[in-house]
Amino acid sequence: MDFQKDLIQLDQSFQTKEEAIRFCGNLLADGGYVENDYVEAMIQRNKELSVYMGNFIAIPHGTDEAKEKVLKSGITVVQVPNGVNFGSDENPQIATVLFGIAGIGNEHLEIIQKISIFCADVDNVVKLADTQSKDEIIRLLNNVE
Repeated sequence: MDFQKDLIQLDQSFQTKEEAIRFCGNLLADGGYVENDYVEAMIQRNKELSVYMGNFIAIPHGTDEAKEKVLKSGITVVQVPNGVNFGSDENPQIATVLFGIAGIGNEHLEIIQKISIFCADVDNVVKLADTQSKDEIIRLLNNVE
């Protein structure tokens, strides 16, 4: 996995999950990783099946139909210290770290798997959520095998 500093955003705040997903998608679009249409496909994907993964992380990504909108594989890491609710008021699912993913072919599956393994240890999620350094986020995630 190759993490780009311009795709890492620290200390963000969102009112809604749609706003958070759109932010991740726009980072990918602005960086030339995806066409703008991919952002809407990320919103649609979450409506079909929640991108909340547990352990305070969410992994927004597009629908299978939107794969043709991916120009090159990329991954955003967005810190949300106050969290954003991917669930409902009755069943809150708070994410403090978002990984926005666009993958060529099946690359996104490998990326999701590596992130899931790393974030299965909630201590790792806390480190990602608390660090004040993009370099530290890259260092932590580059230790993922």
